[in-house]
Amino acid sequence: MINIRNEQEADYAIVEEITRKAFYNLYVPGCAEHYLVHIMRQHEDFLPELDFVIELDGQIIGNIMYTKAKLVDETGEEKEILTFGPVSILPGYQRMGYGKMLIEYSLEQAAALGYDVIVIFGNPGNYVSRGFKSCKKYNVCLEDGTYPAAMLVKELRADALEGRKWFYYDSPLMQLDEEEAQRFDEKLEKMEKKYQPSQEEFYIHSHSVVH
Repeated sequence: MINIRNEQEADYAIVEEITRKAFYNLYVPGCAEHYLVHIMRQHEDFLPELDFVIELDGQIIGNIMYTKAKLVDETGEEKEILTFGPVSILPGYQRMGYGKMLIEYSLEQAAALGYDVIVIFGNPGNYVSRGFKSCKKYNVCLEDGTYPAAMLVKELRADALEGRKWFYYDSPLMQLDEEEAQRFDEKLEKMEKKYQPSQEEFYIHSHSVVH
């Protein structure tokens, strides 16, 4: 029995634990994603209506959260858009389609709320099958004019970006205080920080640009 619903306050600690287990040692030794989740819910850019958990037989096994971001075109016109993450599935339930269900459901809800563009940073291999494309194809770049290989764009409405050049700006929420994140992690049950090959894959993706 699979159920997707909005996160409730009673779920907070469980969701943070799932996020920690899902991301620990994935991109770097340890992780900060659970701290991001912890502080995200109080931020003005957080969208509680797009904060979902997925349950299997009454047990929460995953979560997705959305925040506001913005695009600015060359004339200075701003466009409010969405970004999501973290997307967390408990390690024992990964690669079974639950993340896909959560993403697809949340995209439908985002579109129903009137949002028409989503920009994320992620492994293209995980998202191109969900309709995300290279930011270069939509002429969406960072403030410095680069097109990161990991920056992916999805239009929820055709031609929402109108062929213009856009500069992407994340929510200030994403500028994490790493020392605070470290202190938060140290209060929790100890997990071993270690190297694994996915960290090198992340380094390659996060340092690659499209020309």
